[in-house]
Amino acid sequence: MQAGLVLAEINAVALVAVIALVVIGGGVAVVAAFTRRDTNNAIGYLSRETVKRDRAADISPLGQVGSGREIERLAEAERKGELAPAGAPGAVAPFVPPDPDAIGVTRRQFFNRSIVAFMGLGLSGFGAAVVAFLWPQPKGGFGSKIRVGKIADIQAQIEAGKGFYYVPEGRMWITSYPIGAIEKAKAVYPQAVLNALEAGVCPLYQKCPHLGCRVPSCPTSQWFECPCHGSQYNQAGEKKGGPAPRGMDRFATEVSDGVLTVDTGTVIQGPPIGVNTTGQEAEGPHCVGAGGGH
Repeated sequence: MQAGLVLAEINAVALVAVIALVVIGGGVAVVAAFTRRDTNNAIGYLSRETVKRDRAADISPLGQVGSGREIERLAEAERKGELAPAGAPGAVAPFVPPDPDAIGVTRRQFFNRSIVAFMGLGLSGFGAAVVAFLWPQPKGGFGSKIRVGKIADIQAQIEAGKGFYYVPEGRMWITSYPIGAIEKAKAVYPQAVLNALEAGVCPLYQKCPHLGCRVPSCPTSQWFECPCHGSQYNQAGEKKGGPAPRGMDRFATEVSDGVLTVDTGTVIQGPPIGVNTTGQEAEGPHCVGAGGGH
């Protein structure tokens, strides 16, 4: 009994669905028919000003003054092929190729030219970068040998800077190095670094070996302390704390006739963690965090 009721309900739902589809389909067909009829018989209406101008001008193809509606009817009849073209019956007008300038740029041409233009721009930029990389660097400035000056003058600058002397041309710091620590330094540093240390000065690359930040001096602790991540170094650039993997890098140096020359194009990696040839500890409060042995 229950199965029969369920089957009857399903049949009723199916019948309602079929009737709904028939009604919707019929409505769509009627709307489409009326729309097609309106489209085929559509004639616009001109404003009074346009109609007045049409009457004042001889724009009729028959050489007579016609109204706007007449002109629209003629255009509609010509579009449907109901109006024979002017000229001899059966005559075919010769083909005249269109003017490319009148046609303009097609979509395909536009995209093709755009792709070529972008490729040319990219190759030009790449070529300029290669030329700039291979172009010889001018003499002087960072990357070349810099004549810093006489050792006595450098020491005076260090004292005037309260332990630190910054040379912007070479992106370097210069500090004093104790002569009593030379023997320990010989076991750690190459001769290119020892040349300046033996003269009593220590040139250091300003860049932190951790992530490349510029390391400033701290006047209270008399250390170098990086503000980016807290790495700390003594005046000899030897690591005292923070995440840096080594001490501050340095340059190859020469001392001739008491004059210091620093080759900023030759960077020498700083000493490993744990090196402390001078034994200098913090002389006051730290500018960045607290020192820790890492």
